[in-house]
Amino acid sequence: MGYIAVVDYDMGNLHSVCKGLEKVGGNPLVTDQTHVIDGATAIVLPGVGSFDPAVQHLRERGLEDVLKTAIAKGTPFLGICLGSQLLFDSSEEGQEKGLGIIPGQVKHFRSEPGLTIPHMGWNGLELNQPDLCLWQALPPDPQVYFVHSYYMAPLDPQVVAASTTHGSQTIAAAIAKDNVMAVQFHPEKSSTLGLKILANFVQKVL
Repeated sequence: MGYIAVVDYDMGNLHSVCKGLEKVGGNPLVTDQTHVIDGATAIVLPGVGSFDPAVQHLRERGLEDVLKTAIAKGTPFLGICLGSQLLFDSSEEGQEKGLGIIPGQVKHFRSEPGLTIPHMGWNGLELNQPDLCLWQALPPDPQVYFVHSYYMAPLDPQVVAASTTHGSQTIAAAIAKDNVMAVQFHPEKSSTLGLKILANFVQKVL
């Protein structure tokens, strides 16, 4: 059985992600070693915090190139929260260049009357790619847990796998293109439904 490399770059609660993957039958291995990531059956890039420090931490550990190479060769990839935003070209949150895997930018919510920023708590998903493996056997109107002030804004709307609405703003809650999937919400904090999403990923890749 292969393993899922959970990338350690000091930017996230790796324990809860690993616990979730283990609970649904995954074989996660927390690592910052390039050869371990390169040999993985699948890769999960979690993340909590700010864009620029995250990019800097990846580069300091020499992880940027191995992630790009693994994605290019078709290794299944799941980004979570900040880990999903790092796939983009840039972010309004900082100055650093992202990984550039998904063309587009990470943007800040526009302020509007009564809108709480950060977007924090449970919210519903509209499934733009209902056949995506992550969404299989989910209940109608799936509710997941968000904590973020910035959101993914891909140039190609076709890569949006799910969307959510906060105030009057409808944004990408998940993206998917080929072997790359990424979610703005936290499946590991989204109760039974979040575990089902992680289980769908594990069943797809292992």
